[in-house]
Amino acid sequence: MKIKSDWILPDLKAAQKRTKNAVPYINHFELEDYVRYIGKGKKYYISTFGCQANQRDSETLAGILDAMNFEPSEKPEQADVVLINTCAVRQNAEEKVLGEIGNLKRVYRENKDLVIGVCGCMAQEEKLVHTIIDKYPQVRLMFGTHNIQDLPNMLYKVIYQHERLIQVYSKEGEVYENLPVHRFGNDKAWVNIMYGCDKFCTYCIVPYTRGKERSRTMEEILKEVNELKKDGYKEITLLGQNVNAYGKDLATNYDFATLLAKVAETEIPRIRFMTSHPWDFSDAMIDVIAKYDNIMPFVHLPMQSGDSDVLKKMGRRYTAESYKTLFDKIQDRIPGVAISTDIIVGFPNETDEQFQHTLDMVNYCKFDNCFTFIYSPREGTPAAKMEDTVPSEVKSKRLAILNQTWNKYALEKNKQYEGKVVQVLVDGPSKKDPSTFTGYSPENKIINFTGENIKAGDFVDVYIERAKTFSMDGKALCYNKNK
Repeated sequence: MKIKSDWILPDLKAAQKRTKNAVPYINHFELEDYVRYIGKGKKYYISTFGCQANQRDSETLAGILDAMNFEPSEKPEQADVVLINTCAVRQNAEEKVLGEIGNLKRVYRENKDLVIGVCGCMAQEEKLVHTIIDKYPQVRLMFGTHNIQDLPNMLYKVIYQHERLIQVYSKEGEVYENLPVHRFGNDKAWVNIMYGCDKFCTYCIVPYTRGKERSRTMEEILKEVNELKKDGYKEITLLGQNVNAYGKDLATNYDFATLLAKVAETEIPRIRFMTSHPWDFSDAMIDVIAKYDNIMPFVHLPMQSGDSDVLKKMGRRYTAESYKTLFDKIQDRIPGVAISTDIIVGFPNETDEQFQHTLDMVNYCKFDNCFTFIYSPREGTPAAKMEDTVPSEVKSKRLAILNQTWNKYALEKNKQYEGKVVQVLVDGPSKKDPSTFTGYSPENKIINFTGENIKAGDFVDVYIERAKTFSMDGKALCYNKNK
């Protein structure tokens, strides 16, 4: 493998470091003249894998490309620049990304001027970068999560200096404000409130790929929310790897509960947030969610395991009992709240008894929704070094049992909505049936319904006729509500 002297390769050890150094805040973005018109007459295509944070990053990538006079393309075959924004959380995500890169080999063969770039969390992984260098010569650009703002200069080098460029920084990170943005939706928007994570759960690669916890200022967040409200957006989701830790790195006395209340006071119709860590979920947060009608009664509260010993090995900082106590508080104090969770089965050396404790917790909590996974080792994390004696077929069986269990409760919860009326923010016509509309209730339930004179962005009262495990069916009672 030939490594060029000007390449910057990822370093997981460097990415693990945490200091008390002040976070740099950069709020100025300006395109130099030599890159401003690179995209004139050219098109771009962005493929995004992973979470909402990746989606929001892709909006920034698109905004920068727009500013360079590129135009978006609906197909990679018609593009001059293809960016694949990647997720590193699970092995199957990596396999999908490599599959897509492989499929683009034909397109590159037909157009040697095509720039294929890989960015995002996977680009922060040492092994993955070396794999792409060795086996995927069609990838001409790689960069990570810390230098999206440098895209114009990187593209200039690749396009005009005909370089293969790799610039992946492993560091704590900065906060960039006022970067261009191309919102992918007209009614719902993501708003970053912080970046990075300091929890270092033993199975998770995110603290290495996203840097340390660093919060945006409340003033900048509220400015963005008010601009979105002015532009007609109906719903925002506040984003962070752990939103509950917001403000801990700032020299202020406010926290996420304070921010959440201030955002609610903008009177934007709907507010959500992702994702919460149980360790940092405060009573003040619960009180704020319960107080404001425009904060949706929905909480995603990752449990990961229902066994305290497994949670300790995961580095989760809470026990099964403390999770149960928090769950009860949320359910008791927020009227009509729906709670979803994440659960990992087959963590190294998980016993039958420990798995049963997870099932016991699911039977207790009766979650509205669960995202369940078989443990996927990520190279560089402590858990990846743990010896594991549990056969893969046992893990698969446990996952099937878990899914059967939570599906039962999800259906029971949804059945309680039959015969009731819920307010739905309309996403648009259903992809499967254009005569049916789809949207979400305040509790984050998927609602499919029939009606007339309805468009995306409307608030519609829907009578629920039939509940299913993952969605509900109904009919609209009134149309084009403003709120």
